[in-house]
Amino acid sequence: MKKLIGQLHLYLGLVSGVLVIVISLTGCILAFEQEIKSFTQPYMFVDVPATVDARVLPPSALAASAEKALPGKKANGVLYDVPSRNAQVGFYNLDPEYYYVVYINQYTGKVVKVWNEDGDFFHFILHGHYYLWLPEKVGQPVVASATLIFLVMMISGLVLWWPKNKSAAKQRFSIKWNAAWRRKNYDLHNVFGFYIMSIGVVLAITGLVWGFQWFSQGLYTATGGEGSDVYYNPTSDTTAVSTVSKPMQAVDRAWHILQKEYPKHSSLNISFPHLKSESIFSYVNFREGTYYKVDYTYFDQHTLKKINAKGPYTGKYSEANFAQTLRRMNYDIHTGAILGLPGKILMFFASLICATLPVTGFIIWWGRRKKSPKNVRKNLRSMKPDLIGR
Repeated sequence: MKKLIGQLHLYLGLVSGVLVIVISLTGCILAFEQEIKSFTQPYMFVDVPATVDARVLPPSALAASAEKALPGKKANGVLYDVPSRNAQVGFYNLDPEYYYVVYINQYTGKVVKVWNEDGDFFHFILHGHYYLWLPEKVGQPVVASATLIFLVMMISGLVLWWPKNKSAAKQRFSIKWNAAWRRKNYDLHNVFGFYIMSIGVVLAITGLVWGFQWFSQGLYTATGGEGSDVYYNPTSDTTAVSTVSKPMQAVDRAWHILQKEYPKHSSLNISFPHLKSESIFSYVNFREGTYYKVDYTYFDQHTLKKINAKGPYTGKYSEANFAQTLRRMNYDIHTGAILGLPGKILMFFASLICATLPVTGFIIWWGRRKKSPKNVRKNLRSMKPDLIGR
């Protein structure tokens, strides 16, 4: 059985090795995306006026200023970040496809920067991490399959690593640095693979949530979730008598409601409906640098009544059940942001080690493959007779 598992481990590794390296290295780069952008993109920040609350402009004013910077395009929503950062007005569409972010002073309405996300370095790396720079319909299942294979390999690797006795166990937890380079490579593969396995499993499972819908739904249901885990935006009642004349007026009123309901928060995001059937989607984030600790609210754009929605991305964070909370945490667990900067550092090194495993494993396989049968027979003849029979 162990021999069969070894063959499975080998061939799966040969098939997925290059893909695992690419996915892991791009993950390393993405680990500190926010920190790197904070240094390289000064237009993200703004000097805070003395009277902050009185000078924050409503969504309609920010959208109007941003749309002047991108003629012919309609804003999709605005993110009010922490007071020291500029607001971000998003413009995105699928046909024709584009994605822009307009950084705008939320106190004066002045446009600071128009950023094309499609030309962003981290957007390029993210595309490789998710799709291997292939079309989404092709690359996404390939990445998901490689992730699933990697999960199986970690489990099979643990079976192969497991020592037969206490004496063998002593050699499985440390690297013999004074040994020959082949032995050191063998130890690097086995020892690092063992220590990183638990984190690698977490990376694989959280990645598979985005990779396969059957896996995502299965995990959501298994952890106590009810119904579908697929995000959807509930619709507004198009037959209702509207209390506002324009959609943006409804957005401003919804924003004021949220401001009163949540006087203290890290950031606030609110969407702009383009169709009569669309609702106003919003979330209030209570922890900077993460995405899980949020309250979701949906407003009917005609009546401003709150709409009850189903699934993990609805309602208050404090009222979410275990399955909903776990799903909201999926991204922050995957990146390590759930533990702050130490968690990101941990995930960085975990991804880096995951990228080395296919390399060290290939060297082990290639070294065994290159062994000459003649040399093996010569070594056997040089042994003492009593040792050969053992």
